[in-house]
Amino acid sequence: MTAPDPKADLHRYLQSARDALLWKLDGLSEYEVRRPRTPTGTNLLGLVKHVAGVELGYLGDTFGRPSGEPLPWRAEGAESNADMWATAEESRDDIVGLYRRAWAHADATIEALALETVGRVPWWPGDRNEVTLHHAVVRVIADTQRHAGHADIIRELADGAVGMNRGNDSMAQGDSEWWEEYRGRLERVAREAGRGAE
Repeated sequence: MTAPDPKADLHRYLQSARDALLWKLDGLSEYEVRRPRTPTGTNLLGLVKHVAGVELGYLGDTFGRPSGEPLPWRAEGAESNADMWATAEESRDDIVGLYRRAWAHADATIEALALETVGRVPWWPGDRNEVTLHHAVVRVIADTQRHAGHADIIRELADGAVGMNRGNDSMAQGDSEWWEEYRGRLERVAREAGRGAE
């Protein structure tokens, strides 16, 4: 057994979440990656845009390592929720490129600093804005995994594609008929349970 490497472990989980999120864009049209699929407007490209800003903030600005990337959605007077969708002028390549640059910047911060390094989150209240790099990386992993889960559901709604990542869908094996019967069974159980609770 090799000695544990906490940074390598954290980075592996962070990169896995990043890859899963970007994989959900593969093969979809511009419309589908931007299409709002929930009442609150959740969309695939917006999720990528959001997590790019999260990485640049928590694993850059917080540790005095600004990236220099222009993030107009953070500017004074920016539209509320502007980080959760891509404008018509922001291409998929623009947003994905920003996210990949955010990865590189965040990875450089993780590499350069000890996990015990203390930073200050600029948008948190001043009396409780200190975090360690370890805390910040865990927070970014949690946020990215959460949004990768959103993306998984959004992608399934778009074209039925599911899975954890390329080559590992992490799903029960079954054809479309099996899944239809399975979903029908779950619907029947839900209705039965609902009637029993009334």
